[in-house]
Amino acid sequence: MKNIAGKVAIITGSASGVGAATARLLASQACHVVINYSRSAKGAEQVAKECEALGAQVLVCKADVANDEACRSMVAAALEKWGRIDILVNNAGTTKFCEHDNLEGLDAADFLSIYSVNVVGPYQMIRAVAPAMKANEEGGVVVNVASTAAVTGIGSSVAYAASKGALVTMTLSLARALGPALRINAVCPGFIQGEWLREGLGDQQYEAAKAHHERNAPLGLTADADTVADAILFFITGPQIVTGETLIVDGGRHLNSVPLARR
Repeated sequence: MKNIAGKVAIITGSASGVGAATARLLASQACHVVINYSRSAKGAEQVAKECEALGAQVLVCKADVANDEACRSMVAAALEKWGRIDILVNNAGTTKFCEHDNLEGLDAADFLSIYSVNVVGPYQMIRAVAPAMKANEEGGVVVNVASTAAVTGIGSSVAYAASKGALVTMTLSLARALGPALRINAVCPGFIQGEWLREGLGDQQYEAAKAHHERNAPLGLTADADTVADAILFFITGPQIVTGETLIVDGGRHLNSVPLARR
């Protein structure tokens, strides 16, 4: 699948951020894209216009990936329009910002809410696309957007880190179970510049965290949405023999993973 012109990709959570950047990047490669959103219809329509301007065919779908029926309906809509699905990027995600030592800051409902989107959602999407991908001569490729929280245990909350760890483990399980028809890999971004983290942390903490991550990353860099999209494209169009792998995208920050609160 080195050439993705004319292929069809579903990118969950693609109304903004990494999902939107990935949709634009794939569209620039003449890949048709499904723009998915759960709340931001305006953002999704804007991304759709940008992708169409790049020459891609686009389908905009409102769907909450935590809902299995919604996942299956989105896949059915893509198949009705194009008759095939080649690429799935499981990017939709959620969190609750909570210091890791604040054990009373999370309850069972928080864990279930976060897991329903970050773990169950990708599982349901993979299950929904698998038959169509298996029907393709070249099979299909799935990229799960996890986080360095999965491998370092830091991040916006314990529940978030645990969910991303589960997503990485699921990547391994399903890469084994669904090969050779499906290749399944994961990208693990660290701090991603953008409004999602800025809104969650607030301006002051966002800038402090960004500076902290850059100061402790061997490359002195933090990722942005386009950086992560490049990594996702690598798994789609790069070596076709790779499956069950995780790619950390954080400037080397994971090599020095002491939380900000302990510095």
